[in-house]
Amino acid sequence: MDEHLGTGSRWRVAIPLALLTGISLPIAVGYIWIGVSTFSQRTFGLVPVDSQGNVGGLTLDNWSFLWEDPKIWQVTLNTFILAVGLTLGVVLISALAGYALSRISFPGRRPFLATTLILHAFPSVTLLIAIYFVLRWLAQLPLVGRDLPLIGGIGYNTLGGVILVSVGLELPLGIWLMKGFFDNISWDIERAALIDGCSRFRVWWQILMPLIKPGVAALSIFSFISGWNSFLIPYTFITTMEKSTLAAYLRSLLSDTAPVNYSTVAAVGLFQLIPVLLFFFFTQEYLLNIFSGGTKGGT
Repeated sequence: MDEHLGTGSRWRVAIPLALLTGISLPIAVGYIWIGVSTFSQRTFGLVPVDSQGNVGGLTLDNWSFLWEDPKIWQVTLNTFILAVGLTLGVVLISALAGYALSRISFPGRRPFLATTLILHAFPSVTLLIAIYFVLRWLAQLPLVGRDLPLIGGIGYNTLGGVILVSVGLELPLGIWLMKGFFDNISWDIERAALIDGCSRFRVWWQILMPLIKPGVAALSIFSFISGWNSFLIPYTFITTMEKSTLAAYLRSLLSDTAPVNYSTVAAVGLFQLIPVLLFFFFTQEYLLNIFSGGTKGGT
């Protein structure tokens, strides 16, 4: 009887593991191909070959864009600024809005929550034309339209405009996520602080925010990765490569008329992927603990 139960238990573990391995295998093979292709003249499957088809042909020429194309470092800096700006904007606004929606009863609270959820359902591509006219109008504003350091401004064909649009598109998810974490914090903690004379802002900043660190960390990670990998918004609203991002730079290597060096494309893709992998590696603990924030029992 015990042996039969032990066999059944092993099968319950082996079947999901086999399914997970089968699903993950194509993804793992894809990453392996990217790594092999970036250091090869050509590839035959996963095997590097030279121009004659012989095994070998390893080279660093595919990485020559790092020292031959100065634009790569500018677009990398632009991508970093976009990712950091998006992260700071989404986390700050979502934390403030999430606290207000969780703790304060005000007219229009429920319609606002419903509207936020509906906005999250709209794909960004449906808003591109409307966003274009808004950014063109913002570009005409003095000082902030086109003359800000680092981000260039908040109008059309500026990095700041892309950050502004990206923050707006990410806010619905961020607000709902932060509200969920604030909902799980007991009211008793906040009441005690308010009775002791703390202001609402001090309660939010010094008491509640430390209790939802896993949520803040998870939202920061999602926002940073979203900003780093962003393609559609920068590609649509930035017209010059010097102001663009890595995803748009990668797209510029793909041509409909000229031959494409896919090994170079793979090298640029891996260059873009490395910071994300490192960022995920050092922050995965917060992602795994995303539901451990706060104290349960809030109302």
